[in-house]
This record gives sequence, C-alpha cells and structure tokens, in this order.
Amino acid sequence: MRARARRAFLGLAPLALISCALAIEPAAITPFSSAAPGATLPPGWSLLLLPRRKAPEFTLVRDEGVTVLHVHSQAAVGSAAFRLEADPRAQGRLTWRWKIDHPLAAAHFGTKQGDDFAARVYVSFDVPHESLPFSARAKMTLAKLVYGADLPTAAICYVWDNHQPVGASAWNPYTDRLRMVVLESGNARAGEWVAESRDVEADFRGAFGSSWKGPTPAITGVAVSSDTDQTLESVNAWFGDLRLEGHP
Repeated sequence: MRARARRAFLGLAPLALISCALAIEPAAITPFSSAAPGATLPPGWSLLLLPRRKAPEFTLVRDEGVTVLHVHSQAAVGSAAFRLEADPRAQGRLTWRWKIDHPLAAAHFGTKQGDDFAARVYVSFDVPHESLPFSARAKMTLAKLVYGADLPTAAICYVWDNHQPVGASAWNPYTDRLRMVVLESGNARAGEWVAESRDVEADFRGAFGSSWKGPTPAITGVAVSSDTDQTLESVNAWFGDLRLEGHP
C-alpha cells in the first residue's frame, strides 16, 4: 500500500520539500550569517529530503566575509527549511539575497519533465485543511503516509529560471497548491549576488485569492532549494539570510 501511495502521490513532492515535523518556532528566521562555516545548519533549520532521491550537498561557507548557505545539486533534489509562525499582515515582506553559477540548460518552466531550477525559495501558508476541496484533502491525507508529515496546504515558490521572463508565474505542474513566480531568469546576473524583496501577502492573494476570502493565513515556513533531479544537471547556488519584515 505504501509503495502504491508513493507512486500515486509523488506529484506532491514539491510540497514535501517545505513540510516540517517540527515545533513552531518564533517568527524570526535564524540567519545563516550567525553560524560558523561547516555542515551544521543554524538552529531551527533542517534538511528535507525525498525518499529514494539523491540529496544536494548543503554547506555553510564564507563568501565575502559572511557565512552563507551553499547548495550543490547534481541530479539531486532536497531543501533546507525553517518552520515558523508569522502574521503576514505584520511581517508580510520577505527579503533575501541569492546567487547561482549558471542557469540550468534543459529545465522547462511549467512542465513535469523540466521542473528544475538553479535556485528556489518557498513560503508556505496555513490554509485550513478543511477548507480545501475534497479531492485535495484526500491527496494531502494519503500523501502523509508517503512523506511522514503534514504537507503545506498552500505555498509560493520564487525561482531563478533559465528562459521565462521575470514576473512570469504558473501553477506547479504537479500541484495547484504551489504557485511559482520567476524573479530572476537567464545568465545575465549569474555569478553575482542579487537581492530580492517580496510582498508575500500580496503574492498569496494573487495566487489563492479567488478561493480564499478570509484574512491571509499565517506564514508557516520558508525553504531554500536547488534541484536538478529531472534534468540531471549540476549547479551551485548560494543563499544569504532570509528575513520577514513589516510592510514599508
């Protein structure tokens, strides 16, 4: 039964990469810069890996005098995640910086066979399970048998793509509970640090507003990832500190 469920619900794997079976942490995200270089992640961060899939290498390194997270992905998939509980009305802006050595050559935005990115940043939200359509609730319940943890019921995924224009967005090809948004694209800024700032509350409304009419649900976690399990490519990504801040 577990083997059949794993095959049937592998499509929810993108959400499994941002689920955590951890206690709720305070709203502050522990910065990578607070840790020493090495293989040990800062407190509150944990690796989320998929069964029978090769994992990327996650290492804290010094870059320009600051500790950052380096992810090397070679035909691999996995993420580093931080569980929290934040009110998006008070802390609805996420800032971070990231860098890649090159975009992926064979990735294809919006397709299952090309669902790889040199870098991703996920934000998950606490949409109540009971508010989902029956089919979605059933998939979430059965997927828990496979991945061993409750999956996020809604998430935004910010990506560094290879071809799509900045600002493009689409549902993940595996699940309509994950909206992908292109923040960087192509090779023009590869090799340099790029700072990002997103109004995640507005992005949630843009993605899920037609089906969710209440106050924006709590932010339950963030995750960073570099995945190449579909294209089998090799890529390096670096992530600086992530911060949740108030709206300006």
